Amino acid sequence: MTSAEKLLRELIALPSVNNAFLPAGHPRAGERRVGEFLAAFGRRAGLDVGWQPVSPGRSNLFLRLSPKGRVRKKILLAPHLDTVEVASEEQLVPRRRGGRLYGRGACDTKGSVAAMVTALCELASAGPRPQGIELGFVGLIDEETAQTGSRRLADSGFKADLAIVGEPTRLKVVTSHKGNLWITLQTRGKAAHGARPELGKNAIRGMAPVVELIEKRYGALLRRRSHPLLGHPTVNVGTICGGLQANIVPAQCSITIDRRTLPGETDAGVERELRGLLREAGLEAFLSNAKAAPCIPLETDPDLPLVRQLLQSAHQKSLAGVDYFSDAGVLAQGGIPSVVFGPGDIAQAHTADEWISVAELDRARAILSDFLRRAAWPTG
Repeated sequence: MTSAEKLLRELIALPSVNNAFLPAGHPRAGERRVGEFLAAFGRRAGLDVGWQPVSPGRSNLFLRLSPKGRVRKKILLAPHLDTVEVASEEQLVPRRRGGRLYGRGACDTKGSVAAMVTALCELASAGPRPQGIELGFVGLIDEETAQTGSRRLADSGFKADLAIVGEPTRLKVVTSHKGNLWITLQTRGKAAHGARPELGKNAIRGMAPVVELIEKRYGALLRRRSHPLLGHPTVNVGTICGGLQANIVPAQCSITIDRRTLPGETDAGVERELRGLLREAGLEAFLSNAKAAPCIPLETDPDLPLVRQLLQSAHQKSLAGVDYFSDAGVLAQGGIPSVVFGPGDIAQAHTADEWISVAELDRARAILSDFLRRAAWPTG
């Protein structure tokens, strides 16, 4: 068993379910136990340990391999520690079958955590301190809901020359991803008794052409736009709610749409575009942003020296993008050039039988070790 697999097994067995999925005080809730385990693991390897409070009882974990003397550059390994809820206790028991390791968080993203921490600890115990560059790891909290961990880090003014955000990318270095915007649209009517519907105004009926406009006309408009790595932006009507009961004409109806944005698009621009389409169609709906904080797209210059070095370590000839949003977008917005990289396939994330290829896990550790070694000891 390799060191990365051993660490991943221990991480799977420690539940770190995002607090949003469980009631306060639940034994599986929160990232603290995983963070404390990794802190002890890092100390034994000679890493400096620190914490960044984010919310009551929840903190980002820092592990650092610092150089002697002045820090001229910083590289940050940045996976998240939280997972979605477990379907059964069996998901907290790591199981290996046919070259795969099964368990909650195996690929999203405890596999990235294990590969990154193992690579960093191996370098810490292998020889001298890096030459003028700080190699760091941050275990971020709350990626699965509001990204408060990465938002706190970005807002704190922390700077690095490159952040490698751990997500299951099948070992591809990802320089672009889509953003994510949720918008609520509401139509308003007038309540009346169901026996006399002509006395009211049905808000659900008013919403029907709005849904049709978004799914067809707006969807077709978005398909005419394109990004070389990300394809076209998308829109999906994900929820609808209206009415109180069958014998009352509904006075309100609301939908929430998921709009995936491309680099260069903004939340305000999307809202203006939707209002313009509604106005042109003669439809009335009231818009509001359903997310508390923006989830902007990522587009990092692949010609940045550290990005080029990582691409070389991964033996990657072409660039890659992904449809999903990640902490990389938050960190990049905060001034930290960021890419996404990790073992595993996003298709396994959040599934009942979540798994990761052990060979891919070990390959991720090897790629990261090679990259960090070349960055820290460029003449070695």
